[in-house]
Amino acid sequence: MKDILEIRIHGRGGQGAKTASQFIAEAALREGKYVQAFPEYGPERSGAPMKSYARISKHKISIYSPVVNPDIVVVIDPTLIDNEDTLEDVLSGLKSKDILIVNTKEKPEELKKRSGFKGKVYTVDATKISIETTGKNIPNTPMLGALSKITGIISLESIKECTRNKFIKKIGEKKTNAIIEGIEKAYNSVKNETKKSI
Repeated sequence: MKDILEIRIHGRGGQGAKTASQFIAEAALREGKYVQAFPEYGPERSGAPMKSYARISKHKISIYSPVVNPDIVVVIDPTLIDNEDTLEDVLSGLKSKDILIVNTKEKPEELKKRSGFKGKVYTVDATKISIETTGKNIPNTPMLGALSKITGIISLESIKECTRNKFIKKIGEKKTNAIIEGIEKAYNSVKNETKKSI
């Protein structure tokens, strides 16, 4: 792992990008790493594009600015890829050695060609998975399963444990287990254009 691994999450207000970054940080903290997680909002309304950030390091983190040169970008809402302005924001700061993970039905090859991104592209239909497992469109947690599989920066077990701790008292065991099932399903179904793990 590089000295500080930086992750930027793109979504819309109400889709759980902030929660996703917190879970990333909590899972990494559980594994003994130093972490940061914080959101950045635009217009304060549901459905507006927003970003959330996470940093993970083996050492203390002394920077507190937004992530402008991410190693990994996670896109919860696929419509952000469809608009030229929001696509530019999603790809901002990414280099050809970096990773783009998108919640979409599209194949990675199709998305790579359409977006023009030269780095590693991974896709997972987190929306479908969340509806199948929970009955609701909450793709942020399945995206964490995909992130774990692709990068290995946080373990699947740590993500599942954070999820259980967050939700078990609020929504009960059955609904929490359904969310965890979605995380596992995304972990096992994420796709890339080369069929290789990194």
